[in-house]
Amino acid sequence: MSYNKMVSVTGLGGLFELVSSKADGGIVRSLEDKSTKFVSNRIHSFSHLESIEVFTKEDNVNLSEVFLAMKASKEPKPDAKADVKVIKAYFEKVYPDMDFERVYASDMKKMVKWAEILEKAGIEIKLTEHAEGNEETTLEDKPIVEKKAAAKISTPKAAAIKSGPAKKINTPRKMA
Repeated sequence: MSYNKMVSVTGLGGLFELVSSKADGGIVRSLEDKSTKFVSNRIHSFSHLESIEVFTKEDNVNLSEVFLAMKASKEPKPDAKADVKVIKAYFEKVYPDMDFERVYASDMKKMVKWAEILEKAGIEIKLTEHAEGNEETTLEDKPIVEKKAAAKISTPKAAAIKSGPAKKINTPRKMA
């Protein structure tokens, strides 16, 4: 299991590994009890942990940075069900740049709970290169062949639409 496959599912507690995705949902495996089930995207929405950002006083940071700061800290983690003041005091020591006016107490509780789940599952917290944005792609880097292939694919579709049957024009009949 890797960090880039971890998702949070609305309406379901805990974290899940995205095993497979389909057009109408995804197959997820719980990190806590290892149960696998299908989750419909009509009812639930998926949030990859790599895509979640946390508000700070300056720029937003990725959730993994907060997890790494929690892991590197000497402070003991509070229980996820602890009082809001205790959890807020913990984050003020661990990650003081967090914007506590915009980050809700429920979000801080989730971060503590998720960090515990990831630690128990033994998942290494790191971003993939794509999520970090280290890959800078410019127009010069992309081969011209891909652009031509895309143009060829779109041209037949346009031609197929235009070559349909001619429209019939109905005019009202004259009555004598």
